[in-house]
Amino acid sequence: MLDGWNVNRSYRGMTAEQRLADRRERLMSAAYTLYAKPGFAVTTIERLCSEARISNRAFYECFGSQEELLQALHERCVEESLAAVSKALQDVPDTLEARVRAGVRAYVEFATADWRRARIMHVEVRRSGDVLMMSRQRAIDSFARLVEEAWADFPEPPGVNRRLVALGVIGALQELLIEWLLAKEAPDLDELVGVAVHLFLRALAP
Repeated sequence: MLDGWNVNRSYRGMTAEQRLADRRERLMSAAYTLYAKPGFAVTTIERLCSEARISNRAFYECFGSQEELLQALHERCVEESLAAVSKALQDVPDTLEARVRAGVRAYVEFATADWRRARIMHVEVRRSGDVLMMSRQRAIDSFARLVEEAWADFPEPPGVNRRLVALGVIGALQELLIEWLLAKEAPDLDELVGVAVHLFLRALAP
């Protein structure tokens, strides 16, 4: 009887809200793999739903579009990466070099621990075009502020803008990770970290 319907009632032990959250997580998990390979541009909603074991109609109960799903996935990767770097910076010696080494290594190791994470953050978001431009810019801004905070206790090189320098070294690190992802012969991670640390110190040290 419809007038006795309760949207919060349980179905197979789950409320409507729990079922929606479960479907969202299954879609996020499916997108984590499919958006990384074969890639965002060639992944269809039908394939996502098949992988997540939900109906196509249910997709739109969870996300308004594939771009919205990619944005949610990208933002989760960014939040987890920021948390990993922040944790690494908590208990390091109070020197610029120690902070740079700890922060760079934490980011590289976390990003590359699962190639799908690195691919989504550094390749697929760029390929999505203008739709996720603002999401990508928010992520870059968050990492730039983290660099500035780690650098704040130390003198800056004369005549430079701290924010612009932070943006520059972040861009360099992103390009190094893209090289690791796309090169026929991927650079060794220790070598990649070493180069990134060198660039950061050259840019940040007075």
